[in-house]
Amino acid sequence: MLMAMKHFGNVGVGVTSPQLFRANDRKFYVVKLQNNRLGPKVLVSEFLAAKLGEIMGLCFPISNIIEITKKTIQQSPQLKATGVVPGRHFASQYLNHTEYVRKDNLHQAVNITEMAGVILFDYMYHNSDRTTNKKNLILRKEDDNYKIYAIDNSHLFRSGRWKIEHLNSLGTIIKSYSRFSYGLLLRDWLSPSHFSPYVEKVMEMSQEYIDSLVKEIPKEWLPDDSERQALAKYIALRRDMVEDILAVVYKHIPKSRGGRQWWFSNGSF
Repeated sequence: MLMAMKHFGNVGVGVTSPQLFRANDRKFYVVKLQNNRLGPKVLVSEFLAAKLGEIMGLCFPISNIIEITKKTIQQSPQLKATGVVPGRHFASQYLNHTEYVRKDNLHQAVNITEMAGVILFDYMYHNSDRTTNKKNLILRKEDDNYKIYAIDNSHLFRSGRWKIEHLNSLGTIIKSYSRFSYGLLLRDWLSPSHFSPYVEKVMEMSQEYIDSLVKEIPKEWLPDDSERQALAKYIALRRDMVEDILAVVYKHIPKSRGGRQWWFSNGSF
């Protein structure tokens, strides 16, 4: 777990009002706080995405739980004024030298095929925000190359304030997320073979792993055990539905590349 050492102010204008901190490893992190406008379940979603993204090998920024002490809060008038509580919050490593992914710069990325895993993840966990919000895919220059990173997983399950009934209603539904960059990626870049490594990693997730993952969620973020059980049930259900989910994804890939689409949809943005 990270320790927050100094607060540097707001990051952007997102609904969760993320904050910039330097941590004890001397790196900078974008931190979502427990008392953000949508509530602590945003942190639960971010934590689950980070852990699932790690096992799937997704191009998410390095993330971790971060402890913010009373001393650090007292050193920041802004944090004191907004009522931030000492305790555990969620941190994603701050990435500099970035720009938003666009139609005219996507081709520069050296890891385009890694987006197959991100698309599969978003279909599995109903993260519609990434296919509608053009600011959730960024292109970063690293040495002489450019790499895509997928950021912001606060709206898994189509809501920052999900409930058990919400998870249950979404469990067996397969939605198509193919607007903007996703439409372009599926139409022009990705093939079914690019999804195979990520499917294998999904299928390797045992019930024991899922249960332990849900158990790791900090108690102050999710005190209700019935909600934890609902999360574990949802993750296992979507794992078992991965082939059916892929069938919907493949409808947006042209038949010429192994998909199931005869015609080209408008994926421009």
